Amino acid sequence: MSTRKSNRPDRGLSQFSRWGLSQFSRSENGTVPLRNRPIRCVGLLILVTLTGILAGGCRKSDGLEAPADVAPAAGAAPQTIVTKTGIEMVLLPGGEFVMGDDEGEADEKPAHRVRLSPFYIDACEVTQAAYESLMGKNPAKFTAADRPVERVSWLSAVQYCNMRSRREGFKPCYDPKTLACDFTADGYRLPTEAEWEYACRAGTTTRWSFGNDPAKLASHAWFQKNAAKTTHPVHERRPNPWGLYDVHGNVAEWCNDFYQESYAPTSAGKDPAGVEEDPRGPASGDERVLRGGNWKADDESCRSSARASAPPGFADVCFGYEAYGFRCVRRGGAVPQ
Repeated sequence: MSTRKSNRPDRGLSQFSRWGLSQFSRSENGTVPLRNRPIRCVGLLILVTLTGILAGGCRKSDGLEAPADVAPAAGAAPQTIVTKTGIEMVLLPGGEFVMGDDEGEADEKPAHRVRLSPFYIDACEVTQAAYESLMGKNPAKFTAADRPVERVSWLSAVQYCNMRSRREGFKPCYDPKTLACDFTADGYRLPTEAEWEYACRAGTTTRWSFGNDPAKLASHAWFQKNAAKTTHPVHERRPNPWGLYDVHGNVAEWCNDFYQESYAPTSAGKDPAGVEEDPRGPASGDERVLRGGNWKADDESCRSSARASAPPGFADVCFGYEAYGFRCVRRGGAVPQ
């Protein structure tokens, strides 16, 4: 029998899913009220101020290197660039990997092969400096310019993506009315869940991107045992083999996908060998995916395949939104200017 503990939001994230406010199901056609739940704590709808300009972001390395005990994936090291607004991004090569874990929680099954196109991804979680300079406010509880922004709803995260796209002269990915994502647009968006796990694993097949030994997690992540009940500046723990920081711990990261409780078998988007190509998750749902664990999560919840979720629209001031952040991606067609 598995001894692994649940990765749902009430374990190290939030009990919002169990006790939150009214939830909404958002499909490609818009928002439809789903149901009301008993209110255990007042939630806040994060309102986004569309002002300011973007500045600041992930700073250069403080001497930490990728772990020596994990070899990078075959091929050239990923290219690192800095956008004109100062955000460090890594261009990840397209490729195949096994997503999920047949020995993990029920929602991590079945493990399945996925093929992804190249994409850029922020080397670090979006910082408070970067968020505030673009959005005109800082919602974080643990305030510091170089810490990841938190207490950010999924809706606020995608609006940040659109603002960052406009600031850099790209086509926004998200429709402002329906929030449908245009994956052909050249702007910024949240990663798909498959992109997130591919980036986190960085060519590895182990439980964490550094291996299978949980004793090493403290060198790579801020989590329950070492975070002292707070977030920490980005870039302080060791990066994964592809140079991405805080893919384990610090803040949980929003993904674009709706959450479902398993990787349900489907023939859609598969090649003749049964490999899913650029999967984008369910077409609709109640909640959006969160990945990576966070500063108050246990080591199991920080595994590469561990999943969580929460409603997209409300920031619950009592249960966990101080652990929700994000990072952006952009399709790998052209170098950001």
